[in-house]
Amino acid sequence: MARTTDKAALNEWYAVASLTDLDTSEDTLLLGQKITVGPGQSVTCDGAPLAVREKYGCLWTTLGTPNGEIFDIEEAAETTRRFVPCGWVKMRASGLRVVENFLDMAHFPFVHADILGSEPHTEVLHYTTEIRRDVDEVWATNCKFFQPQMTATRPEGEFAQLVYRVPAPFIVMLYRTVPDTDGMQDAIALFIQPMEEGLCRAQPVMYLTDQASTHTELLRFEQVIFLQDRIIVENQRPLLLPMEPRSEIPTRADGSSIAYRRWLKEKGLTYGTTLPETDVA
Repeated sequence: MARTTDKAALNEWYAVASLTDLDTSEDTLLLGQKITVGPGQSVTCDGAPLAVREKYGCLWTTLGTPNGEIFDIEEAAETTRRFVPCGWVKMRASGLRVVENFLDMAHFPFVHADILGSEPHTEVLHYTTEIRRDVDEVWATNCKFFQPQMTATRPEGEFAQLVYRVPAPFIVMLYRTVPDTDGMQDAIALFIQPMEEGLCRAQPVMYLTDQASTHTELLRFEQVIFLQDRIIVENQRPLLLPMEPRSEIPTRADGSSIAYRRWLKEKGLTYGTTLPETDVA
């Protein structure tokens, strides 16, 4: 199994285990390298200890030297919110493909019919995308999409107000304005562990304002959506994210994807893409 030399990938933090699953040692893959997680809060690679952090209900590690600490989710510090970790799901696809699918609103009416979208409400309205240089993140704002079932307890259809955030190449977030709360937003993050270039696992974690639904209802709602996405992502070809010009034809709805790919190119990240890896060591 080839070890990557992609420093842009090596120098990132990755969630590799839930903090509730650290009683025994478990071998897993990260960027094509075998690592051992646990027991306790330890991670090793070839017997050597790796740096670790505990955040957002997960144990994080890195195979390189990150430029900074793990990004912040402000909502995680709000004690009134419901914290809902949704469990790990393995997918035969590049983790970058998973991020891009998460950013795509156009698939809502077809993949998540009668939940996140429905016909004839298929239009993706104009929204704004930007690379925020001060924090080195990709954001998509002013997103609106008609959703027939906003939450587990709100089945009536209405336009959802959405904001997307990509704080790291293998992490993506959604902020969704909660109806009737003067602009308060739910925060949903997707932590992706790139195991190999075409294999990853991911866990959604949610920080919600919903105090009425049971934990099981919240978990089931998110897992249904995520497993529907899994079918689509695993059937995309190629499995890796195409980065060559004109390899895929973008539309107006693909603004966030275009910004995301441009950002990855600026970073020099090639792991999980169709671009050949270059050794810059």
